[in-house]
Amino acid sequence: MTDSQFIDAALRNWNINLDRATKFFEGLSEEGLQAEVAPGRNRLIYLWGHLAAVNDALIPLLDFGRRLHPELDDVFLKNADRAVENPFSVEDVRHIWRKTNEVLQAGFAELSPAEWLQRHTSVSEEDFQKEPHRNRYNVLLGRTGHIAYHLGQVMLTREAD
Repeated sequence: MTDSQFIDAALRNWNINLDRATKFFEGLSEEGLQAEVAPGRNRLIYLWGHLAAVNDALIPLLDFGRRLHPELDDVFLKNADRAVENPFSVEDVRHIWRKTNEVLQAGFAELSPAEWLQRHTSVSEEDFQKEPHRNRYNVLLGRTGHIAYHLGQVMLTREAD
C-alpha cells in the first residue's frame, strides 16, 4: 500500500464517522439533545459541543489556521456537563459543527501524503526527530477514534427496535 492509499483510507474512515455523528445529532430535536447517555451522565448536546470543540482545536494543531471558537473550551472541554452554564444554543452548536468541519475538510484536501507525515504543531522539531509518529496522520487517526468512541456513547440513548 502506498502512503496515498493509507491517507485515503484514514480520510474515508474520518468522513464515515463524521457523517454518522452529523446525521445523529442533526436528526434530534432540542428536547432529544437533552437526553442523557445514562442517568446522571452527559447529555447529547454536551457531547455534540465537546466533539465540535475538539474538532475546532484540530485546526491549529494541523496548522490550518487559528481556532474559530476557543470559547467552547470552558463549557465542553474544561468542565463536565452542567458544571458551568452553557450559553450555546442548539443552533449555535450546529453552526459551529458545520463550519469547523468545513475548515477541516478544506485543510485535509490541501495536504499531500508527505505533509500528512509532518509533525503537528504541538510537538517541537527536536521531539519530532525522536518521535516521528507525532504527525498529522496520527492525529487524524486518534481524532477519528475519538468521534467513534462518542458515537458509541450516544447510541445508548437510542430505543431498542
